[in-house]
Amino acid sequence: MNPKNQKKIGIIFGVALLAGAALLAGALIKTSLYNRKIHTATYQNEALFTEETNDNEVNVNAVPRSSTWGKIFDFNNEGLTENNYSAYTYDFTVSNNTADAVKSFTFKLTFEQTVYLSSAWNGSLEIHQFAGDKEVVASIPDMREFDAKKYQIAVFTVDGESFITLNPGDYLIYTPSASMNALEVPIEAHEGTTPGFIVYVPMEQTLTKATLELTYSFHRLLTSEPLLWVAAVCALIWLIGLIIHLITTAQIKKYNERHERDNVIINESIETFTGFIDAKDPYTNGHSKRVATYTKQIAAEMGYKGEELERIYYVALLHDCGKIGVPDNILGKPGRLTDEEFEIIKSHTTRGGEILSSFKSLEGVGEGALYHHERYDGKG
Repeated sequence: MNPKNQKKIGIIFGVALLAGAALLAGALIKTSLYNRKIHTATYQNEALFTEETNDNEVNVNAVPRSSTWGKIFDFNNEGLTENNYSAYTYDFTVSNNTADAVKSFTFKLTFEQTVYLSSAWNGSLEIHQFAGDKEVVASIPDMREFDAKKYQIAVFTVDGESFITLNPGDYLIYTPSASMNALEVPIEAHEGTTPGFIVYVPMEQTLTKATLELTYSFHRLLTSEPLLWVAAVCALIWLIGLIIHLITTAQIKKYNERHERDNVIINESIETFTGFIDAKDPYTNGHSKRVATYTKQIAAEMGYKGEELERIYYVALLHDCGKIGVPDNILGKPGRLTDEEFEIIKSHTTRGGEILSSFKSLEGVGEGALYHHERYDGKG
């Protein structure tokens, strides 16, 4: 393979390698950007408090369990004796409908009716209460250990139990737990987690008016990115191509080396043979080699190259082989040749053609010997 073609192939492999690297970098960047993206979704009233699922990436359904107990909320100390508030446990199921893991999520739950929060589990709460223009905020790591005396938020106490008051417009922010005990995040692909709250609402009512704003992010594995597999396929093709190229190059090199050795052997054999011919005719000693050299130079100027140029050289080198059949006394005669002797000398062309007629592996060698004295005007 000539250096020019070798350089072209090197450029092709280099460009292909850079393209594969660009695809891999694209996969890394795309995955990183996707994992850093913050997604949002909003569910309100009927869309939130339903058991029906949808095909959102991440879906939230708030479904109450049956009320099992009630309490007397005697706001005005009227001496009420009948339960007037029911307790409901609400399961806020967060479902991951994708093939990626939900790395983290949080939601803001804004109430449009007054409720009394009794308990929550697994995650932490941030309570926001409004009284006129004043906002009170309290961060509660664990509602199961809630102590109303430690916070400046509005609570209502019944039988020694404190309930957080959430009026219309008040809201809570729920952050899930990542501890091994709760492990609400990450949410694996096509799985879910269920934060829960216990709230009290007036008897014969349920929590039906609220807005939940969900914020979440994903953790997509690099192996889930299609660009990675495109890059992998390109890398495999590149590697296969490189192996084929190396094997082919090695075979071509081996062939060229063998071809060069063969040429050396052929050249030495033919030059040895022509040496015998030239030795037979001392007057023209070295003639065959000079003719072959000039012929090769002329052919090169005419545009011949490679093996064709070598073939022409060998044909020229053997052009006078017919002299082997001319008697020495004629070839070495110092004086003028007779007509008969001259005819014998001229016959070396036909003798050469006959000698080389079976030399099939070197195309045109017989014709080179047979016709090398022919005139350009065709007159013999």
